[in-house]
Amino acid sequence: MAEKITPRAQDFSQWYQDVVLGSELADYSPVKGCMVIRPNGYAIWEAIQSDLNRRIKDQGVRNAYFPLFIPESFIKKEAEHVEGFAPQVAVVTYAGGKELEEKLVVRPTSETIINSMFSKWIQSYRDLPLLINQWANVVRWEMRTRLFLRTTEFLWQEGHTCHATHDEAEQFARRMLKVYQEFSEETLAMPVICGIKTESEKFAGALRTYCIEAMMQDKKALQAGTSHNLSTHFAEAFETRYLASDGKLASVHQTSWGVSTRLIGGMVMTHSDDKGLILPPRLAETHVMIIPIYGKDAAENLRVNEHAEKLAESIRKMGNQGPWSAPIQVRIDRDESKKPGWKFHQVELLGVPIRLELGPKDLEKQQAVWLRRDIGTKEFLPLDSIPARVASELPKMQSELLERARAFRIQNTHSVESYEEFKSKLESEGGFFEASWVPDAEVEKRIKDETKATVRCLPYGADFEPQRTSTPCFITGRREGTVKALFARSY
Repeated sequence: MAEKITPRAQDFSQWYQDVVLGSELADYSPVKGCMVIRPNGYAIWEAIQSDLNRRIKDQGVRNAYFPLFIPESFIKKEAEHVEGFAPQVAVVTYAGGKELEEKLVVRPTSETIINSMFSKWIQSYRDLPLLINQWANVVRWEMRTRLFLRTTEFLWQEGHTCHATHDEAEQFARRMLKVYQEFSEETLAMPVICGIKTESEKFAGALRTYCIEAMMQDKKALQAGTSHNLSTHFAEAFETRYLASDGKLASVHQTSWGVSTRLIGGMVMTHSDDKGLILPPRLAETHVMIIPIYGKDAAENLRVNEHAEKLAESIRKMGNQGPWSAPIQVRIDRDESKKPGWKFHQVELLGVPIRLELGPKDLEKQQAVWLRRDIGTKEFLPLDSIPARVASELPKMQSELLERARAFRIQNTHSVESYEEFKSKLESEGGFFEASWVPDAEVEKRIKDETKATVRCLPYGADFEPQRTSTPCFITGRREGTVKALFARSY
C-alpha cells in the first residue's frame, strides 16, 4: 500500500527502494548484489526493448547474440580494457568437474569476443560497414548495489560496429547518441544533456566516449547511456583487418554503444511521487484502469460491469489514432473482495496513467470519475466523452512529464565562477553545476576527492566538440584552453 512509502523529503534513497519494491518492479535475489525483475518491471523493460529496438534497426543495425563466457586471454589483449574492468570481472576457473585450462571471464561487456568474430567475418571493404547489436545480460562485480541502478548482473543492449574510416565510425557513434537522446526524451520523458566524457571517465579502450546525463529528483546525475568511438584499438589487438579498395590491408574503425535496465531506475526517480510510481504512458502496460464501484444489489453490479466493458471497448477503439498512434490498453478491476479505497491506492502505487471510477450513481448521470495519475485531480466526465479524452490525454501526459522534468533540471542547474562558490552551492543546493574548466586529470581527481562530485560531461556544440569559453577556469584561474564542464554528484 502507498502508506508504506517513505516520503522523498525524508529519505530519498529509502523512498526509491519503497517505490521499486511496493510497485513490484523488482525484488532482491538470494544472490547478493543481483535482482529479480518482476512482471511489472519486466513489462517496462519490454516496452523499452520494443521502442529502442525499432530505433536501432532504423540505423541499419541487425541483432545477434554472442557467448556469456569470454576466454581470459581475449580480455588481456587490449591493455586499457583489462585495466578498466579488472576490479569488476567475475572469472570461472572450475567446470565439468575439473580445473579449466584457460579461465573464462563472465561477460562484463563484449568488445573482445565480438572482435574475435569480426576478425573472421571481415575480409574486404565490401564487408563494411558491419553493424551488430545484441540484447543480453552482463556481470560486473559491484560492492554497493541498488535495484536497477547498480547490480552485479543487469540487462542491456550493446551495439558494435565496424567501419572503413575514422570519420565513418565517429559519425556513427554520434548518431547512436542522438538515438539515445531522442529515445530518453520521447519515450522515458526523461530530459538529458549530451556531452563528451573526460579522459578519466571515458570507456576503457575508447578513443572518445559520448554520454547522456539526466537529473533525478534528488538533484543527482544519472548516466543514462553511452556511445564510444573505439578507433582501431580493438581491431589492432584482434587483427580485424580488411582489404581496402586500393589493395592495401587496413584495420577497421569501431564503435560500441549501450543502455541498460538502469533506465528503469532513472525513470522512477525522474517522475514518481510519494504515492508511488508514475509511468510515462509510452512505458505503461496498462494505460487505463476502470474500477467498478459495487453495491449490495447483484443485478445492479452486473449492469455496472456491462457498462464498464462497453466503456473499455470504446476506449480501445481510440487506439492508433491522432497523436497517440498506438494501442490503448484498458483493464477492469472486477475483484469484489477488495474495497474501492484499497484499489485506488493500489492503482496509484502501480503508476497507471488514467483511473476511471464507475458506479450505479454514475450510470444514472451517464458519467464516470476521471483521474490522471500525475495530476491527481478528480473530474466528472460524460461517458461518451471519455474515449476521445483518453486518446488526447495520453500524449499530453507524456509531453507534460518531459517538460516538468526539464523545468526541474533548469531550475537546479547553476553557473559558478569559483571553486569556493561551487563547493558552497553543492552543499546548500545540490544540482548540476556549469563552470569554465581547463581539463586536467589531477584537478579532476582533487574535485572528486574533496566534494564527491565528478565531471559528468563536457557539453558539446553543433560540431560535437567541447564548448570553448572565454572566462577563467573556476578552480585554477587559467584562461587558455577553458571549456564548459558539467559537474554533479551522481549515481
